[in-house]
Amino acid sequence: MSAQLPDTAELVIIGAGPAGMAAAIEARAAGAEVMLLDETPAAGGQIWRAVGTAPEARKALLGKEYAAGAALVSDFAACGAHHASGVSVWGVMPDGTGPIHVGVSESGAAGMIETRAVILATGAQERPLPVPGWTLPGVMGAGAAQIALKSGGLLPEGRCVLAGVGPLLYLLADQLLRAGVTPAALVETPSPRRRAALPHLPDFLRTPAFLKGAGLIARVRRRIPVITGAEALEITGESRAEALRYRRAGSWHEIPADLVLLHAGVVPSLNLAVAAGVPTRWNAVLRCFEPETDAAGATDLPGLFIAGDGAGIGGAERALPSGRRAAQAALAQLGREVDPLAAAEAQRQWHRADRGRAFIDRWFAPPPSLLAPQGETIACRCEEVPASAIRDAARLGAPGPNQIKTYLRCGMGPCQGRMCAASVTEIMADESGRDPADLGHLRFRTPVRPLSLAELAQLPAGEAARRAALGDAALPETPLPLPDRSS
Repeated sequence: MSAQLPDTAELVIIGAGPAGMAAAIEARAAGAEVMLLDETPAAGGQIWRAVGTAPEARKALLGKEYAAGAALVSDFAACGAHHASGVSVWGVMPDGTGPIHVGVSESGAAGMIETRAVILATGAQERPLPVPGWTLPGVMGAGAAQIALKSGGLLPEGRCVLAGVGPLLYLLADQLLRAGVTPAALVETPSPRRRAALPHLPDFLRTPAFLKGAGLIARVRRRIPVITGAEALEITGESRAEALRYRRAGSWHEIPADLVLLHAGVVPSLNLAVAAGVPTRWNAVLRCFEPETDAAGATDLPGLFIAGDGAGIGGAERALPSGRRAAQAALAQLGREVDPLAAAEAQRQWHRADRGRAFIDRWFAPPPSLLAPQGETIACRCEEVPASAIRDAARLGAPGPNQIKTYLRCGMGPCQGRMCAASVTEIMADESGRDPADLGHLRFRTPVRPLSLAELAQLPAGEAARRAALGDAALPETPLPLPDRSS
């Protein structure tokens, strides 16, 4: 292993977003040896991406909440944690009784880190919105557009339309306006069950998020046409996006567009947790699977904890105390003393940040009809599998997404199901009339990211390396017979 990646660590944290940084600061304050691994060059995660290096003008247009992340990045840098940036984590392998092995790659070299505890702070990923035409050039996720804005100050050119559902659409629209770009329209596709949010409105009205959100929406609506109540979306064009079509009150309308930014909320990043053996549960409100953890983020695998949006969508405000609570649980597992006052404060912070979340989750819930496309709309981009093929397999009796994966190769491409896992389950549920909770999701296995044979060959011999190469498949008792080449 390189000097950046020693072979052992007392506590490994994966992800340098709000939860990961908060966990590292908490653990270091208790004297623990902490190694934090992250793919990006600098700490901040998706929400505060590049905040430590962003020019002041970019911080201003991205808003006070973005700029505030610089303080946490600074505190993290000073806490004494070993921050290994530019490192890809492709596996977390607990054995149930002994140490946990973490599989990593850096600059084409693979290795293992042995640790006593792991906190997964891998955050969320943007949910795909597979509407007709979504694979055309000129169509991308709103979250991806925001990453481009944060990372390099890149702005849309031409006629830009935002479409879908979720608070990020309004936030991005406001940030684009601050940067001098006026989108042509924002088309909302609310859930038909939006009224379910109203009983939770009183709690939301008592939170700072209410005034902040109301002001944000008002600013956007003053300057951008906002069309709400859309029931269906599609992007048209020959070789690239030319227009967004939407159906409202039974009639179709069209908006010319050079760039369409789609969004349907975010879902927990599950690949590492599921591949490690963490069971999941179905969140019927947000229509996504979440890892099963206790209130502090502990899983039923000794030494493995999950914090932040990777444990359940709650935003940056909730991710901070979530990271602290996970760190405190990990410290207790490691036999280190946990300050009861700090534990009580983290608990108060978490409940304060969670207030009003029930309203937000229901108000911005995605409509199921948009998540389960029909016809030849591509569902799995890597293997170019259309929705119709998944529906055909469901009608033939495929019992779940993993059989669909076997039949059609959904989830076998480079993204390893990140772009299609949710869609496969939604399409099967819509076609079969079954509950997504009963169908389950695509199975994720170690390595969760593609590894070259050269990288696999570098791994130290042993059970962890065998699991990395073969997942949890049982090895034969004897070597496989070789063909007879004597003749």
